[in-house]
Formats: sequence, structure tokens, C-alpha cells
Amino acid sequence: MKIALGSDHAGFELKEDLRAYLAELKIEALDLGTYSEDSADYPDVAAKVAEKVARGEVARGLLICGTGIGMSIVANRFAGVRAALCHDLYTARISREHNNANILALGGRLIGKGLAREILKVWMETEFQGGRHERRIRKIAALEGKTGK
Repeated sequence: MKIALGSDHAGFELKEDLRAYLAELKIEALDLGTYSEDSADYPDVAAKVAEKVARGEVARGLLICGTGIGMSIVANRFAGVRAALCHDLYTARISREHNNANILALGGRLIGKGLAREILKVWMETEFQGGRHERRIRKIAALEGKTGK
């Protein structure tokens, strides 16, 4: 499995740690930036990762900014992307089992490296349950592109 990852400056340190952790887990990671703690705009990086996931060029994505909120908002603008902001093991597991989340968003200023590694591991190992959840995923897909007007 291949995962694209990206962060802004606030998530850079955690991204670097998780990139190394993915290598330990023998998971191929495509790092789409940022590459330093210099100020970076999260929408630019989130769009790069979300586009790769939406096109099917990678199976999953990982996005990290200060809170994870901005990254998840941007990523969910892309058709076929289901980005989940997770802060604990339960939400990481459920985001995969019930929502088939294909992008994990984390807050680099909110969680420590140890917990982030545990969340990432659970999220990567958890499979989508399908069944009744599949119907709901189809409903989400049917809403893509609607403006609400």
C-alpha cells in the first residue's frame, strides 16, 4: 500500500516522525511537503495529497497541520475523498470501519508522537466493514458536487 503525506509548518515535526514510522512498518510513503518548518499554507499541501487519493494514485493519505481541522476541510472538497480528523484510537478505527476514510488528518499541536503513531497504526490496519456502511458511503458520494442552493 502507498500513502501520500503532507503537512504545513505546524505539522512538519510530526509528519517527519510519522514518515519514519511508516518506513518501519514497511509502508511506502510519498512525501508531498512541506519540507521545513518555514511558514506554509495548509490548503496547498492538502490539495496535493487529496488529489493523489482522489485520482487513485495512492490508496490513502495523511495530513497534519496544527489542529488537523484545516487540512480535513480542504481534503473533503475532493470527489471520492473521505478525510477524518482523529484524536484517539477509537475515532481512527471507526473512521475506517464505518466511513472508509481514505485520508487521516491529525493535529500536530494537539497530540504527541506516541499517540500519533498508535492512531496511524490502527488506522492503517483497520479495514472497512462494508455492509450497512456501504449504503451510507454511496449516499455521501451522491452528494459530491452539490452546492446546497
